[in-house]
Amino acid sequence: MNWSIINITNGTTSLSGQCQRDTRITHVVFPILYTVIFLTGIILNSLAIRAFFQIPSTSTFIVYLKNTLVSDFIMTLMLPLKILTDSGLGPWQLKAYVCRFSAVIFYETMYVSIVLLGLIAFDRFLKIVRPFGKFWVQNVTAAQILSGLVWLFFFVLSLPNMILSSNKATPLSVKKCASLKNHIGLKWHAAVNYICQFIFWTVLILMLLFYAIITKKVYKSYIKTQKKDSKSKQRTNGKVFIIVAVFFICFAPYHFSRVPYTLSQTGNTIDCNVQNLLFIAKESTLWLATTNICMDPLIYIILCRQFAEKAFCVKLKKIRSTIRENPTIPLDTGIST
Repeated sequence: MNWSIINITNGTTSLSGQCQRDTRITHVVFPILYTVIFLTGIILNSLAIRAFFQIPSTSTFIVYLKNTLVSDFIMTLMLPLKILTDSGLGPWQLKAYVCRFSAVIFYETMYVSIVLLGLIAFDRFLKIVRPFGKFWVQNVTAAQILSGLVWLFFFVLSLPNMILSSNKATPLSVKKCASLKNHIGLKWHAAVNYICQFIFWTVLILMLLFYAIITKKVYKSYIKTQKKDSKSKQRTNGKVFIIVAVFFICFAPYHFSRVPYTLSQTGNTIDCNVQNLLFIAKESTLWLATTNICMDPLIYIILCRQFAEKAFCVKLKKIRSTIRENPTIPLDTGIST
């Protein structure tokens, strides 16, 4: 694939014979937004790692949370490379590396997180609907095996995207990552997109089904018992809805925009203005999807009591120490032991 010239005018770039792309937003606005996400994500996920390091994997729920944390942390570490290349601060060789490797890892870990959030939702579904039942999937070993299979599946799915980006990298060709893929690589890239779309919408539909059943069960339990403590139980069960809320807000917009954008990148002739709009839509919704690395710690805090205790243990210890040193302070501090 040959390009003879690159034009740069008023913040736009174009390759000879290719659609002119407005890069002002991607070179300025998005790097700033991703920097905010990176700094927030690295702090929250570092604290989460410290907390989870002290929690043994004694339940399927903890196993899935720990694996989600690992995928979020890896995804966070890929952001500086994206920020440097999107802003134009990095050399073109770095852009080639991002296209071939780090961007692939970024997307791989995002979909690992998507499936793991689905497994967390399924785990909470079984816990509420069948609290005394013991299915094989509620076994810690089974959860570890399922998590390992998720990682293996997406690794196998992603590896060809690295290998098949075999076209020669030049300062011109790296302007568009699809230009580095050979013919088979473009076809594989499109196929992977459809597979990931299928996985996302399948997980979302199953989540909605799980929570529809949970809602029905919680409502029936409330009507049947009509006890004061049922309200507390209802609030506790209601917390699980944060998973589907985070999942839908972060990931659904991106998957609405992803398919048409991929079609515009894999050889289909689309009007240049439409290509630019699809590019901006994809980048905007991708940033929204990336905010998931900051949202997941909220899930840990709200749904995992052990995590909340470990994450805020330093604060609790200081307050308790203050109470011991000042016995006149009222004991009713609102802190549970």
